[in-house]
Amino acid sequence: MRRIAGKQGWLAAVLMLSAATAQAQTPETLQAQREAYDAVRAKSILELQPFRNTVTSTDAEAGLEITLVDLNPNVGEWYLLQTRAAPDKAPANYHLENPDPDSQRVVLDGDGPALMIGGTRCRPWADAALDKARATKLAYAPICDGKLYLRNKVSGARTTLEATAEFLRDNVWGGETIVRFVRDNFFRDSQLETGEVVGRASGGPGAGPAPMLTNFELGERPVISTLLDMALKGGDPKRMAVGLWYPAEGVPGVFASAFQPRYVADAVMQGPGQVNRLDGIESRATGYMIAFDMAQFDIGYAVGTDHPALGWSSRPPASIRPRGMPGPDGVRNAAPLVMLGMVNPETADKAVATFTAGFKRQHGAFRYGDMAGFNYGHHYGFIEKGVILSKLWPGLSTLYELTDGSLHMKTWQEDDNALLPRIRFARQNGVPILETDPETGMGIPGDRVTKWGPGNWSGSAKAELRTLRAGACMARAGGTRYLIYGYFSTATPSAMARTFQAYGCDYAMLLDMNALEHTYLAVYARMGGKVHVEHLVPGMALIEKKMRGGTILPRFIGFTDNRDLFYLTRKEPPK
Repeated sequence: MRRIAGKQGWLAAVLMLSAATAQAQTPETLQAQREAYDAVRAKSILELQPFRNTVTSTDAEAGLEITLVDLNPNVGEWYLLQTRAAPDKAPANYHLENPDPDSQRVVLDGDGPALMIGGTRCRPWADAALDKARATKLAYAPICDGKLYLRNKVSGARTTLEATAEFLRDNVWGGETIVRFVRDNFFRDSQLETGEVVGRASGGPGAGPAPMLTNFELGERPVISTLLDMALKGGDPKRMAVGLWYPAEGVPGVFASAFQPRYVADAVMQGPGQVNRLDGIESRATGYMIAFDMAQFDIGYAVGTDHPALGWSSRPPASIRPRGMPGPDGVRNAAPLVMLGMVNPETADKAVATFTAGFKRQHGAFRYGDMAGFNYGHHYGFIEKGVILSKLWPGLSTLYELTDGSLHMKTWQEDDNALLPRIRFARQNGVPILETDPETGMGIPGDRVTKWGPGNWSGSAKAELRTLRAGACMARAGGTRYLIYGYFSTATPSAMARTFQAYGCDYAMLLDMNALEHTYLAVYARMGGKVHVEHLVPGMALIEKKMRGGTILPRFIGFTDNRDLFYLTRKEPPK
């Protein structure tokens, strides 16, 4: 049986956290919920929430039994409201989101009963407000004077390429083989960018993270032609010095850099850790880094309408599946919770950037190597708004945020499960590209970077690893912590590892790969009283939607998407 942490220590930690809430759980309830979480059997998404708090009251006037499930009281963002007309009838379910958990909490007051949102009373089941909100078919429908949102189930956008691939996989015998053949023979290196040297840098390092380590003297770095599709302060996005950082125009705290792996310093290329030799194509391939000063930004995570799913990946052997389990966590899907693949309207107003998060469930598990044979094949886990949608597994790279606002990136360990009550979001994606050296604190290539199958790096059926890839790393410079997004127009994990090392990253992980919609990043620059949607490369703009009159609806902000995402917002001054 898989454990969260030592039973008594885990229970004490949860009780201590929940004691601060208005309607704390009892030790007996928490213990029963923990046992349901651990049980190896089919279960509901609610049973996968060991910290949930459930309160039920009867509204005699409305003739309804009202239940409010606070899915994680330590986070206070997602709730399930249920109304039941009779004991023998199924409840109506409403997934609610609290857009301001730092300032308001939601509880069910038995006097009435009513929802108490901060100091506001609300009875949305009594005046048909819930039905009206659902009838709007808005992804986020406001209720209770806009203090809460009802999350409505809607379809998420996807590109034609993605739709075709999914149709083949789901409906045609051998469809996965067809998809691999087309990808390997027609789309390999399809986004390859190779900028030529057009001059030499006249200046040295400026603001932002430490520049990429090269063999060049200060002021002698090559300037290469680039296709960066965002405005730079004091720089030309079409001509960038290799490895230097440029501030993004209209987005303070965001920096851009261009690279080619062939310019990584010899000391890094020949440094600690094992990698494969880089070939001539990936060595000359231009890529970009976008850095975020995390002293200025908050970060969040949202699951897409369809991906990642909660069922089984077909990659691990069928022999590791317990009988009767619809997925590695016992859950078939997230219902009655609603996944939307976009941020809520209040977050959208503050958004600084969004980027795609990670692999689909289909590809997010191991087919080969030791990790395919235990822990159900190590399906990549994920948590949104404190709600466990898929368990986190030891040995996998994990980006997560705690309720104190601290951001972390590391290889998950069994003991880290003690953090679960305090996790606001988490996303796992494969094994590390860079691990942190415990002695030096610097990043070194992970021990599976050179191993195609055991690393689950995907690529072609012939174990050819070079393709369009995106990754993320953490780095520190001048006492400032940076989250860095890396876009590699074509690369192997080895090229990613040495490049991230050259930028001073202490940990790095893979995100997604193979297509622009999977490696998408946009920043929202505020200039001249307007918000400009800017991208890493021009092709990403084609993913956005346009309304009549030419207004652009940005992905993840203006419409729901079938893929998961990370989003960054500017920190607000303490209230």
